Amino acid sequence: MTNVSSRLRRLARFSLLLFAAVWTLEASAQNATTDPAVDRLRAFYDALLATMKRADQLGIEGRYAALAPVIRATYDLPAMTRIAVGPEWNSIPSQAQTDLIEQFTRMTIATYANRFDGYSGERFDVEPQSEARSTGRIVRTKLVPTSGDPVVLNYLMRGAGKDWTVVDVYLTGTISELAARRTEFAALLKSGGPNALIESLRQQADRLLHPPKPKAQ
Repeated sequence: MTNVSSRLRRLARFSLLLFAAVWTLEASAQNATTDPAVDRLRAFYDALLATMKRADQLGIEGRYAALAPVIRATYDLPAMTRIAVGPEWNSIPSQAQTDLIEQFTRMTIATYANRFDGYSGERFDVEPQSEARSTGRIVRTKLVPTSGDPVVLNYLMRGAGKDWTVVDVYLTGTISELAARRTEFAALLKSGGPNALIESLRQQADRLLHPPKPKAQ
């Protein structure tokens, strides 16, 4: 009888240990689940940092080529173009819409290739969970320099499942980049129509990709 009781106690302890192990594994799996919107931004920042670290070696055209695929994957550039243009979009001919998306995309990539032209120890911090909004999800990030204050960059993202893309960027956390561009775009559309806006975007990208060389001392 004593042996039976002993075996039952050992079995009970084993069952408790097994339950605890299973619970721990399940909890670990839940904790390991990541936010797909956050994952997309982290992958973008990883690629951006890698490009910054090779900035001199690549040159501006090399940086453009390196960043183009990841920017196209991270940003919904057609949607961003439509949002920046605003209500006038539906009245623009389809070929001009295509040209606007192409030039807006080129200008966006050129902006990153131009601005992120070196590396001096900066890092990008991304909060681990995005915040639900009626218009999508907000991913909060910071560009942390080696000295000085961090720069807050928040991203509005839309998608489903694991497929999330950026549709707006909030500079200093609150200023919509596309809202600021809409004022500029509206003025160009009013004064010269879609062709004026297309040409302006093309020229902006050209200036970014071919900055003036510093004058010799």
